[in-house]
Amino acid sequence: MIQIRPVSDLRNRFVEIEAIVNGGEPVYLTKNGYGTMVVVSIEEYSKLTDAIEMKLDYADIQASASNERLSHETVFNNVRNKINE
Repeated sequence: MIQIRPVSDLRNRFVEIEAIVNGGEPVYLTKNGYGTMVVVSIEEYSKLTDAIEMKLDYADIQASASNERLSHETVFNNVRNKINE
């Protein structure tokens, strides 16, 4: 079940929020009825970011092995072309 809580619960009910997050579920926090942030465990955050970090590391290795540099326009155009194929 999606957990949506007011941001004040982070202070007032930290132990409860921590238990939900440690159980593998994110907690969506709101302020004045609008979403402001999501709290996740370090493990869940790592699952979300590890693959990206690995790809960035690989890109750094490739960049150091070549003098070729591409503009962001070229990169995004290449990506768009791949998606639209």
